[in-house]
Amino acid sequence: MATHNELGKIGEEIAVKYLLMTGYKILRRNFFYDKAEIDIIAQRADDTVVIVEVKTRNSDYFGDPQSFVTPRKIKLLVKAANEYIVSNNLDVEVRFDIIAILKNNKQKEIFLHRFDLFVSVFNDVFQRFFSKKKTFCR
Repeated sequence: MATHNELGKIGEEIAVKYLLMTGYKILRRNFFYDKAEIDIIAQRADDTVVIVEVKTRNSDYFGDPQSFVTPRKIKLLVKAANEYIVSNNLDVEVRFDIIAILKNNKQKEIFLHRFDLFVSVFNDVFQRFFSKKKTFCR
């Protein structure tokens, strides 16, 4: 397996442990739909399902890990989240979070959990995507 794939898996494991420690239940990992993958689907006691994108890098030389979530990636996440919600017949709110991790052998890991990180970029994509489909948006 390529080093970047191994680092990504390590990052997802760190994110899952963090989410479990902070009271989340993991509903699904690595959910694929069409060309999209959701790293983690989680939920707390309330009626909100959280779609978590995990970005792990070994350096921030080219930018913070979270800056690598593009509008195209967000569109794919929305599409996959919609499929998950509809196919599981869920009546819940959906939130999109990102967990960014900087991890390398020379320094300790740096961890950041951002809630609703996609809001500004996501709103535009969300409106365009759901102007054609009416499913889990309320």
